[in-house]
Amino acid sequence: MVSEVTDATFEADVLQADRPVVVDFWAPWCGPCRVVSPIIDDLAGQHGDRVSFLKLNVDDNPATASRYNVLSIPTVILFERGEPQDTVIGARSKSHYETAWQRWLSAAA
Repeated sequence: MVSEVTDATFEADVLQADRPVVVDFWAPWCGPCRVVSPIIDDLAGQHGDRVSFLKLNVDDNPATASRYNVLSIPTVILFERGEPQDTVIGARSKSHYETAWQRWLSAAA
């Protein structure tokens, strides 16, 4: 299961993390978000030892979503050393995420 991150915990959980962090920006009413969620869960199960995976509910945490210009969901952003490195907007296949994040997912393999 992927843990939740909030506006209040984003700095510590994401920006100050000692490894890459994937943040899934979502909302409960978002159909495509429900498609992406099990993919992110699966990736977390496979790669959680190298990359952290978190979810941020944009309805409950608008400040962080606004800060990173998340205008449509699902949006998934990979952060490294406190900076956004890669952004995937919309529902995509597992292989799309694996290809986009190959550098991070396989870095310590």
